[in-house]
Amino acid sequence: MLLASQQVLAFTHSPLPTFVDVTDTSGIRFTNHSSHTSQKYLLESMGGGVALFDYNSDGLLDVFLVNGAALEDPMPPGKLPDKADPKFWNRLYRNNGDGSFTDVTKQSAVAGHSYGMGVAVGDYDNDGYPDLYVTNFGENILYHNEGNGTFVDVTNKARVAGGGWSAGAGFVDYDRDGLLDLVVARYLDWDFSRNIHCGENKPGYRSYCSPDVFPPVSHLVYHNNGNGIFADVSQDCRVASFRGKGLGVAFNDFNLDGWPDLFVANDSFPQQLFQNSKDGTFKEVGLASGVAYDNDGRVFAGMGLAFQDYNNDGWPDVFVNALANQGYALFQNSRGSFDYVAGSTGLRGITMLHSGWGADFIDYDDDGWKDLFVAQGHVMDNIELIKPNLRYLEPASMIRNEKGKFQDVSSQSGSVFRIPRPMRGAAFGDINNDGHIDVVINCNDAPAVVLRNESGNQNHWLLVNTKGVVSNRDGIGSRIRLVTQSGMEQFAFVSTAASYLSASDKRVHFGLGGDKIVRLLEITWPSGRIQRMEDIPADQILNVNEPDQAGSKAAN
Repeated sequence: MLLASQQVLAFTHSPLPTFVDVTDTSGIRFTNHSSHTSQKYLLESMGGGVALFDYNSDGLLDVFLVNGAALEDPMPPGKLPDKADPKFWNRLYRNNGDGSFTDVTKQSAVAGHSYGMGVAVGDYDNDGYPDLYVTNFGENILYHNEGNGTFVDVTNKARVAGGGWSAGAGFVDYDRDGLLDLVVARYLDWDFSRNIHCGENKPGYRSYCSPDVFPPVSHLVYHNNGNGIFADVSQDCRVASFRGKGLGVAFNDFNLDGWPDLFVANDSFPQQLFQNSKDGTFKEVGLASGVAYDNDGRVFAGMGLAFQDYNNDGWPDVFVNALANQGYALFQNSRGSFDYVAGSTGLRGITMLHSGWGADFIDYDDDGWKDLFVAQGHVMDNIELIKPNLRYLEPASMIRNEKGKFQDVSSQSGSVFRIPRPMRGAAFGDINNDGHIDVVINCNDAPAVVLRNESGNQNHWLLVNTKGVVSNRDGIGSRIRLVTQSGMEQFAFVSTAASYLSASDKRVHFGLGGDKIVRLLEITWPSGRIQRMEDIPADQILNVNEPDQAGSKAAN
């Protein structure tokens, strides 16, 4: 029998997977219209997000893409962006199961309003159908999934409209009462009336202002009361006490105490880690835990993030991307405190000239180690004038995890990694249920991109789909431990939130290398119940229902 380390070596020289751009054949015809103006409104440069979720419960991932809105040049005082023209609608595409998608936006009633930013997915009422929350500049939208292919705007009833400039959002049961709550990161205290001139005062050199110019703003937390109504507990839970410039949002249990914690990626502002105090409140521990700044004690442009265990030691780590000349950040979790390891793992050198947005750890080659995909592009569309060595349009990066060290394999991963684009949100999931993680990318003022993972090797896999009974129906917040036949351990946390303004497949993907059997799958549900399964065959989608009290073991 091979040891875990030998198992990885045995597959190092297998053909690496490639990604193929299947946008044309997918039927997804979407362009994010951000309405660029001569005023350089910062809003124009930021959107938008994308979600991969199974809205009609047919076992296939569907695609939701967030759109901008019409801006005037300049915007008249008091006027809001206009989304009436169908080209500005948010779009929902149903997966037909044959590699194609059908636009069902009109019949599903999810076109939206306002200037769109991000999207969160979660079954907040535990009826078995995932609901949508769309963040905007202005009021946000909560769509209840009716289960018949349509959605109903229940924002006012649910009391979750928010306001200001909302960005990343995510559903999580932070108090473990069996109901999904909602967290919304807000970006800046900004509006059109306070837009100022930034950059040189000559033709072509006006630029989007740095977020440093505008004040931070409080984030929002909504507690699910279980009757279709949420309570704004932003102040009571103490998250609002710590203002930020938030974009990406992700959850995991960083100190392994059984309670979900919150990470907010902030733009040119200290990163924030909110530790769950187990009593309905949070404590901000970014500085104390070592994730607030980079290795030189500087802030950086945190946009997209991943909150997962990349080195398979059981402790969730944090990746946050940044703008060019800053280097992407990687914080390794050492029993609840973090060390900046972007340099020692090779990641900083790979990413120094890149600007990242949507990102996540995905085991793209199924070897048991989580790799890193980053959608890229600079925020400033005239960056070449100011810094000739940088580019506004960039290709994506595929960065392979080699037992905790990183190698840029973009050049070996398909021609799509040679095509520069203005990428923003990215969502990850197995669109065709073949066991390999695919990617959908929303681009700024450019067409969306659908990338299919063409495996290229014989490694095995397992997709775990959790269904809560006492816990929330999605099983969000469950911690999963997997041990392969050869002894390799992996860990995961069930969540749809991460990346940049986006929501990914809630099903948890594990690469198994050459192992055809999972020796042990252990799930610790948010209810505290522990479920163990043994000798599970590889290469399947495993649907797991939370057990009732009998036959389960409660966690501490």
